[in-house]
Amino acid sequence: MTKLIIQIPCLNEATTLPATVAALPASLPGIDTIEILIVDDGSTDGTADVARSLGIRHVVQFERNRGLAAAFIAGLEASVRAGADIIVNTDADNQYQADDIAKLVEPILDRRAELVVGDRGVGTLPNFSWLKRRLQVLGSWVLGRAAGLETPDATSGFRALSRECALRTMILSNYSYTLESLIQAGARRAAVSFVPIGINAQTRPSRLMKSIPHYIRKSSLTILRAYTMYRPIRVFTSMGLLFIAIGILPGVRFLYLYFFVEKVGHVQSLIMAAIFIIVGFQILLFGVIADLISFNRQIAEETVYRLRRLEADTARERRWEAPALSRMDDEEAR
Repeated sequence: MTKLIIQIPCLNEATTLPATVAALPASLPGIDTIEILIVDDGSTDGTADVARSLGIRHVVQFERNRGLAAAFIAGLEASVRAGADIIVNTDADNQYQADDIAKLVEPILDRRAELVVGDRGVGTLPNFSWLKRRLQVLGSWVLGRAAGLETPDATSGFRALSRECALRTMILSNYSYTLESLIQAGARRAAVSFVPIGINAQTRPSRLMKSIPHYIRKSSLTILRAYTMYRPIRVFTSMGLLFIAIGILPGVRFLYLYFFVEKVGHVQSLIMAAIFIIVGFQILLFGVIADLISFNRQIAEETVYRLRRLEADTARERRWEAPALSRMDDEEAR
């Protein structure tokens, strides 16, 4: 029995949620059960009540707004506890075409991927401005280099995760999950696929991208922090060697002037060389320390993964036991 749970993070989506839910597929090849889970991120318009009125049993409700990343992770955890074998994440504004969910789950069903991301073709989207298209393409390329993956559309939230991938996904950013999750997947060498998808007409402006400078600042900080977290030795080694190389230049200048021009003076070059080289070696030392700390992070992540798996397996066993106990009670009553 393969269960698919479609999770929808929501923030004040009472008007758009019914159309989004109505478009979701009732059945898919290779899937035995499809359920819907709503994560209400502190909505004030009754989004959770609308979800329940639509017959949705799985509703996670925050008392206050905690951000898209927190809603995404809460949805994954609740979906796994509800017995999901595959989890599809989509937006409540009906941006993504629900028919493409079949494309997302197919590589996971075939065991070709753990994480599948919908590729919107951001370089050619007509509803994006020329500048936004170029920024999306550039950002996806930068993210791909950081993650070690081919990422044609790094910011797409339309994605499918296997149960194992969901258990191992941990997001620390409070801005968005899309970028950090790909860097994390690349760091642990997960099988990631991108499939082409279509999008519907825009129903409202993006809430994450308030402006282009805001988007660049937030995305850059997210990529830099996530990359430093998962590949600290590369970051600090590159910075350290850069400072050492800069320090060597005035050092070479000092030696040249000392041996071939005059032996007096030019102390400034020597001081500058010493400062940059010393700082460079200090940064290299920080890199070694950060790399050792990253091992502790990996141990902590493995601990969290095992706890999540234990909790999910326990919840699954209880769901299996409940019908059996009910049948036993019925037989005893007869």
